[in-house]
Order: sequence, then C-alpha cells, then structure tokens
Amino acid sequence: MRLLDRYLLRELLIPFGYCLAGFLVFWLAFNLVDELSDFQKLRLTGLDVAEYYLVKLPEWLVFPIVQVALLLASLYALTNHSRHHELTAMRAAGLSLGRISLPYFGVGVLGSLGLLALNELWVPRSAERAEEILHRRTKDAARLEAREWERPMAFENTREWRRWVAEACHLASGEMIRPQLYWRLPDGTVRTVSADRARYVEGAWRFTNVTELLYPPRPGALPERSETNLLVLAELSETPEQIRTEIRMSNIRSLRDARRAQFSALEIIEYLQTHPDSGNEALLATRLHGRLAAPWTCLVVVLIAIPFGAASGRRNVYVGVAGSIVICFAYFVALQLSLTLGASGRVPSWLAAWSPNVLFGLGGLALLDRTR
Repeated sequence: MRLLDRYLLRELLIPFGYCLAGFLVFWLAFNLVDELSDFQKLRLTGLDVAEYYLVKLPEWLVFPIVQVALLLASLYALTNHSRHHELTAMRAAGLSLGRISLPYFGVGVLGSLGLLALNELWVPRSAERAEEILHRRTKDAARLEAREWERPMAFENTREWRRWVAEACHLASGEMIRPQLYWRLPDGTVRTVSADRARYVEGAWRFTNVTELLYPPRPGALPERSETNLLVLAELSETPEQIRTEIRMSNIRSLRDARRAQFSALEIIEYLQTHPDSGNEALLATRLHGRLAAPWTCLVVVLIAIPFGAASGRRNVYVGVAGSIVICFAYFVALQLSLTLGASGRVPSWLAAWSPNVLFGLGGLALLDRTR
C-alpha cells in the first residue's frame, strides 16, 4: 500500500470512528430514555440491559447507522483535503480523482461485505435473543418458555410431497409430540408414519412407538401395516431449522412483518424452494433481494460523497454536504417505495431491491466523471 493510500485511509477512518461512535451513543441514549420504564417493570439489571443492547446493536448497524456515518466521514475528509488544496496537489502530480478515491472505494466495499456477513450471521436471531433477555426475570419467562412450543404444528414440503402434523413442536430442538408424517413416494405409494415422539438426532429423524401404513398406488388396495418401537429415517431432508422457519413464515402478511422477523437469505431461499406456491412469493423474494442489496449502500454513499466532497473547494462547503445528504435521503425514500412495489408484485423483486443501488450508484459515477 502506498504512503498516499495510508494517509487517505487514516484521514477517513478517524472521522468515521468518531461519527460511528457518536451515532451509536445518540441512538442508545435515545432508545434507553424511551424504554427505561419498561426495563424497570421487567426488573432487568444493568448487565441485562447491556446484554440486550449488545444483541440489538448489529440490527442497528446494518441500516442505517454505518451508512450515514460513512457518508459524513467521507464528506469531512474530502472537504478537508480540498480546503487545504491537497486534492489539487495530488491532481497536479498526475493522479486522477478515480485513483485518489480508491481508498474510499475500498472502505465502501469492505464495509458492504462486513454488513452482509453481519446481516446473515447475527441479525436473524437478534430479535428472538432480545425477547428472551427482556423476559428472563419476570413471570413472563414461563409464558415465553411456553411460546417455544407450537401447538398444533403443521409443516409441508411440497417439493418432496411430504406433510408433517404434530400436537406440539418445540421450536428450538424440533422435538415433536404425537407427530404424523404423510409422504407420497415417486411410484405413487403413500406412506404414513404415526408416533408418540420424534427427535432430530445426528442428522436423522428418530420416531418412537411407531405405527406405519403403506398405501399402494392401486385403487382399492388395502394398506400394509407395521409397528415398531424405533424408526430412523435418515432420508428425510427436513431439519428443525426449516420447521422453525416455516412456523415463523406463516405469520408474515406484509413487508414490515418480514423485516421484523429478520430472516436470513438462506432461510428465505429454503422456504421458497419447499413452498413454490405459498402465495407470498413476491413478498419473500423482495425481502430476499432486499437483504442482499442493503449492505451495498455503503458503496453507494461513497459514490455520492466523493463528487460532492471533492468539489467543495470551489464552493461553499455546506453546499456539498447538504446536497449529498439530500441525495441520500432521496435514495432511502426511493428504496422504501421500490421495495413496497416489489412486495406487492407490481415490479420484479430483483428490480425493486437493486434498482435504487444501481441508479444512484450510476448517478454518483456520472458526477464523479464530471468533477474536474
């Protein structure tokens, strides 16, 4: 890495750290004042509150705290360089604005990749963990534990022609009480399995006290009946995670519900594969593409900040700052409108999620090309 790149990175990352810390302190203080009375009613200790905010923090970081902090830090660093004629000196030395901007693009790409990983690995379970923390010290803890059981439970894998029904299913472990499995085989045979319990152990479903019926595809044929104390079906592809996702997906009615539930992209893909005709294809596909597109806003805000910040030396600094903030606000409005259109099925899901990034990113590149 060249000395110039290290200098530009240092001048960017220092204000970025200050902006990020400032926004986090403001956000936490505002949220704490708003929810302090609820924390007291729930009898949470200081450590509980700290753990609660630690769990919720990734959800806030993904959108929009990091993006806004990166925008302001980029504007601050660039306007400082422009004000002290450092950009002019770099340009006079034969460096193009694109070459000077490489450290900014690198931070934008790395930030986007980091948020993408955070969005997939941590955020999807943050809402559930935060709910557990809130109710761990009250009588609602027993009620929360009862909510871990789905009564009754129904799960359907239309891709492989299987349907599960149970009196109760534990959402964390996947253990089922009095499960019944209906399975249509490729040759037309219908296989039903009824048991007292079912557990998922070492990648296979284990049924206890089983009654199994095989219905041949011939009309009027009598079923073959068999009983056993233990039946292991390793060929079943369903997992407790898929069943838990199915139950959570059944409560989705709007894009707001999908955002609040915080599904990972992998969970949405698996659900769409096993439920190709669920009726929520447009909504879930829009949410899927939205989760993949949202982290790349870091790169978009860099593309917007560079032309405004680099041109600030020839005009009032506040004009560039205000202009870029207005454009970013327009981007957020356009994004929400586009996602709403995609969830309703009026535009393709991929277009609804990615078009704001592409349009505003191309706009930033066009402004960067015009900056001399």
